[in-house]
Amino acid sequence: CTVDSEVALRVGGDFFFDPQPGDSPVNLVLIAGGVGINPLFSMLLHIADLHGYQESKGNGHKLGTVKLYYSAKNTNELLFKKNILGLMNTFPGKITCCFHVTQQRSQICKELQPHVTGK
Repeated sequence: CTVDSEVALRVGGDFFFDPQPGDSPVNLVLIAGGVGINPLFSMLLHIADLHGYQESKGNGHKLGTVKLYYSAKNTNELLFKKNILGLMNTFPGKITCCFHVTQQRSQICKELQPHVTGK
């Protein structure tokens, strides 16, 4: 997003992302904290499945990019981090993530370092 961009925001409750073939592509920004990653991780897996299917079969889905912002106290509390890194590696530029930690006391592993910000 840039200054003056129009965005839609949804907080909590029942929500889903189910694009249909022929829909215009949308770029998603997903924001999660702690265990709040669970429903967003499910959406991320669905999007990855659609990307994979699109690449192999050309199923008509036009998908935009997904940017995940995920915060936790420390990297040990970042659920699904290895899976998320795997999705970023499998779909570079299509799925990206920025992890944020607020109370990290130990060294951050090299695999996560480029994707982590914090105090």
